[in-house]
Amino acid sequence: MRYIVTGVDGQLASRVAETVLAEVDGHNLTFTCMKKDRIPKDTVQRWENAGVKIFEINYDDIPSMERAFKDGDRIYIVSGLEVGRRVQQHKNAIDTAIKAGISHITYSSFIGATDPNYAHVFVTPDHTATENYLKSTGITYNAMRNNLYLENYLTMYTMLALMSDNKWLSTAGEERATLVHKDDCARAAAAALLGKAKDNEAYNIVGSESVSVRDLCNLIKEVSGRDLEYIPVNAEQYYEHLEKLHIPREITGDFSRSPVPFCGDDLVTTDASIKEGLLNVHSDAIETLTGQKPKTARDIIGKYKYIWENNIQNWRDMK
Repeated sequence: MRYIVTGVDGQLASRVAETVLAEVDGHNLTFTCMKKDRIPKDTVQRWENAGVKIFEINYDDIPSMERAFKDGDRIYIVSGLEVGRRVQQHKNAIDTAIKAGISHITYSSFIGATDPNYAHVFVTPDHTATENYLKSTGITYNAMRNNLYLENYLTMYTMLALMSDNKWLSTAGEERATLVHKDDCARAAAAALLGKAKDNEAYNIVGSESVSVRDLCNLIKEVSGRDLEYIPVNAEQYYEHLEKLHIPREITGDFSRSPVPFCGDDLVTTDASIKEGLLNVHSDAIETLTGQKPKTARDIIGKYKYIWENNIQNWRDMK
């Protein structure tokens, strides 16, 4: 049985890769990435020494995927980063996997992907289209519907607040969400890839604790000693704030000076979806698939203290 993990130069899929490697002989693994040089050299060396095959691929480059997916049996397809363009990219990856004879696809999706109530959230439509297409092909699959990542709030949002005179603006209001740690998402995805999930099931991959953005701001304030202030704002106020930080409103905007890889439409609508109660979803999927409960913000906060200790001001410097 050969397992394939795509996108291992990214933060989520790299965790999936490590989790799978802990359970499977490396000679039965293929990892793919956009750029091999984005992965630490010692990690590449360790993977190759374990027998892992590593390929550079691009979801727009079908021949590259054909080479990498050859002889694969089950694959984890991590969603692309280019919102809008990635629907076709995901279709390319799915079609190539099926053509290669792969029998099962695990796909990284998003909460509410097939629920019309989530259609206005910036990232949702791409996942809706991909899940619908995946289901239409008839291949056996699992959709891992991840909630917003907990560490994004402990790193990126914290960074933006520190860059804004300790003011943490948000459209999330005072509502709560079951934000989830990427490590837990990766463990659940690895379990599905390895056949531990029910075929053709979509899983809500969420945290075990409902927290508000104010709660997270106060936690960072407590641990860091920084005098952070949480400020609920409306959408237009948040857009204006983000534009002052050189974050473009639209995905087609100029990111050359942006400290984060997300546009204003993304940040504003995803935070607002917390205020709407859309992300306070409860599920025991992570514990069912992995045997472990999801981590809470307080469990993992120590991993991210480097943000304020090192005055990080760009997402590319995050670990």
